[in-house]
Amino acid sequence: MITIGLIGQNGLKEKLEENEEFKIIFDTDGKDARKYLDTTTPDVVISELVMSGEDGFALLEKYRDVKFIIASELKSEVFVIKSLDLGAKYYLVKPLEYSVLEQRIKNVFDGDRLGGKVVRKKSVSEKTLDERISNIFVSVGIPAHIKGYQFLREGIKLAVDDPPIINAITKSLYPSIAKRFDTTSSKVERAIRHAIEVAWNRGKIENINNIFGVKVYNSSEKPTNGEFIALLADKMLLECAY
Repeated sequence: MITIGLIGQNGLKEKLEENEEFKIIFDTDGKDARKYLDTTTPDVVISELVMSGEDGFALLEKYRDVKFIIASELKSEVFVIKSLDLGAKYYLVKPLEYSVLEQRIKNVFDGDRLGGKVVRKKSVSEKTLDERISNIFVSVGIPAHIKGYQFLREGIKLAVDDPPIINAITKSLYPSIAKRFDTTSSKVERAIRHAIEVAWNRGKIENINNIFGVKVYNSSEKPTNGEFIALLADKMLLECAY
């Protein structure tokens, strides 16, 4: 029997109770959430982010030992990454597909956690992340023999480990890459820019747009180094968030 707490999830109790493996031990809103979380310990808590009384981020910060699944209508990558960084095991976007939710509940209960926080703690091997990034580089036309290939891959891995670093690209990201490869920040910046230019000059724009799922760019515009690293790092994180 898997015990479940619901916070801000109108109508979900009845659906979950159709499964005899699940037992709902509380169904509340943000205002009364702490009262239940202070006195009970469900196997899994499914919470909204925006609610009256208490938002989901505050609950994630307060109850670090609780296994949260966030189920929200908010689709922004910022909310996804912040939730995972605060310890959420999964982030599901409403409207929910019940079969997916059911499986995620069982995964959390069984300890098969695939959320971004776990990935950044290396439950997925470094080799696997390297392979995923390398496959994308092949698809978009960044050749392995150029220096920017290695710098760009390292930058994406750093941004996966620590997403806020992308907001300090010249002060933190470039110097970190430079230290890793015993070079200078300016050489790192130029090499990454060259790698992106190579991809665009090879004309594989459609492949790039297919990777991101939307038509982000065309042949006449290129992303900045920071934009490109952030997009690919977000993709790595989001692939493990749903």
